[in-house]
Amino acid sequence: MEFKQVLQQAMLGLYNGAFYAILSLGLAVIFGLLNIINFAHGALYMLGAFVALIGLTLLGGWLGSPDLAIGYWASLIVAPVVVGLLGVVIERTMLRRLYQFDHLYGLLLTFGIALVIQGLFTQFFNTSGEPYPGIPPVLQGATDLGFMIFPKYRLWVVSVSLAVCLGTWFMIERTQLGAYLRAGTEKPDVVRAFGINVPLMITLTYAFGVGLAALAGVLAVGTVQPSPVMGAEMIIKVFAIVVIGGMGSIIGSVATGFLLGMVEGVTKVIYPEAADVVIFVLMAIVLLLRPAGLFGKE
Repeated sequence: MEFKQVLQQAMLGLYNGAFYAILSLGLAVIFGLLNIINFAHGALYMLGAFVALIGLTLLGGWLGSPDLAIGYWASLIVAPVVVGLLGVVIERTMLRRLYQFDHLYGLLLTFGIALVIQGLFTQFFNTSGEPYPGIPPVLQGATDLGFMIFPKYRLWVVSVSLAVCLGTWFMIERTQLGAYLRAGTEKPDVVRAFGINVPLMITLTYAFGVGLAALAGVLAVGTVQPSPVMGAEMIIKVFAIVVIGGMGSIIGSVATGFLLGMVEGVTKVIYPEAADVVIFVLMAIVLLLRPAGLFGKE
């Protein structure tokens, strides 16, 4: 086994890590600020991919004009907004009633929501998935990194993921808005005294978290066929990554997402049979040695 081969697999793993990072970031934002274990995150990730697919292939026909179809670039904004609005409805009509109860109630509710969304899309699109034909030409092809030929689209996804994760971390940890968000979940009465609408802030936080899942869904359509089960396949690994990083830890979720994506990639070279379970093995080890996670607070 050559070092170059390991490096190549690490780069390919970085692409998977980009999705792990965005999805676990959304989960960390929702859990860290709202105390909700959002099991619907995988279904909303799938919904983001389907908003992009429907917007490109079906929307123009439904509205009677092909010019009204939504392309890839517009989907990067439209899908998070559409799914974010659905998140507003979910938070206002269901989740808000559970904040005073144990985490388990929120987990069960969001698990039920995931099953409903997945079942509806399975009914209309089957489980086999459909290819997305709208990847822009500028993102097609490959570029020479010196040690490997790397697909441009994968490089684009890694870049977007890094920018989104760093931007979200900066907003929550280094701005006044982030300070209000953190204070609003711990001492809402104090924040209300400053004239802040805490319930609205919580609603928008949930919408932002699920919007991140939808953005990951749109990014995925370049290499994965949108399918109703794509979220269910991804969400278990993402929850394991959030546990390893530390529940609610933003920096922990992002760093662990990228790192474990590369670990998974390298494992495919060293011992391919373990590639699908290496994340869960690491989760078990971390839980035994540090139950709060690598970046979590004891």
